[in-house]
Amino acid sequence: MAGKVAFGKHMAARALSRARRHRRVRKKVVGTAERPRLVVNRSTKHIFVQIVDDSIGHTLVSASTLDGSLRTAEGNKTDKAKQVGELLAQRAKAAGIAAVVFDRGGNRYAGRIAALADSAREGGLEF
Repeated sequence: MAGKVAFGKHMAARALSRARRHRRVRKKVVGTAERPRLVVNRSTKHIFVQIVDDSIGHTLVSASTLDGSLRTAEGNKTDKAKQVGELLAQRAKAAGIAAVVFDRGGNRYAGRIAALADSAREGGLEF
């Protein structure tokens, strides 16, 4: 089951819908060495992002609300998502990454996901 999303009757309808959307997105979105994939994982409290080179299967850069500098940050979850996007853009620049492919992970492009993407673009990442 590595790399696959399990579908079944035990999954809630919302989780099943998100898993289907994610599978549909992943059919088209592939990260390469020239343009790695920016992956977003969202939980109820936190947001996690990684830049992954799928050709070798390695995470190149990551950031999350659990990072030391952001753990004590003030504001709501959307504000924290903006800060994560800025931090990711800084780390990507330091690693020599200028352009990425955006993988929203089956989540709707709204709220925290859009705030993160917009702040990463403002930080210099090209989607």
